[in-house]
Amino acid sequence: MSLPVALNSAENNSTVTATIPDTGKMVDLSDKIDKSECYARNESAQFPMTNLFIGDSTLGCKSDADEQLIIHVAFTEFVKVHSIKLTEFNMGREPENNPTRIQLFVNRCNLGFEDIDDVDPTSVLELTPQDLREGAEPIALKFVQFQRVKGITLFIEDNNGGEVSALGGLKFYGKSVATTNMKDFKKQG
Repeated sequence: MSLPVALNSAENNSTVTATIPDTGKMVDLSDKIDKSECYARNESAQFPMTNLFIGDSTLGCKSDADEQLIIHVAFTEFVKVHSIKLTEFNMGREPENNPTRIQLFVNRCNLGFEDIDDVDPTSVLELTPQDLREGAEPIALKFVQFQRVKGITLFIEDNNGGEVSALGGLKFYGKSVATTNMKDFKKQG
């Protein structure tokens, strides 16, 4: 598949259409995360959500009062999300804290625990210990449900029996949605 692009020529005031190939390659979307718009509910002050993006599973993120945890990840632009990579906390040394059930909500800002039961999740992940291993493949999502994503909220509903839940890392894979930035246009005439 390729994308047509209009190119303007200043010399003869004409428009030429070029084709740029869309490789379809899914990439790490970490550089598209808007960290200033991300938040977590019931996170431990010692292990905040921001640790998930560092790349060190010994830091990670833990819930505070119980096993439930809400993590909202906002993107700087609309993206298509193909898969998600969740990594176990502290290289699996606390397996009882690994999440076993996570609900995903697309484009739902400011979800709290009081709202979760009133909103249908976009997807539900039932996780095994193998899904969370460092070398495991990312978990494929139903791509049609994640086509125009500005934010994803993860609700860690349950874990392997621990008092708190913990994640060592979080990554999303996909690609940008081709959009037009109206600020790039200049007034003519």
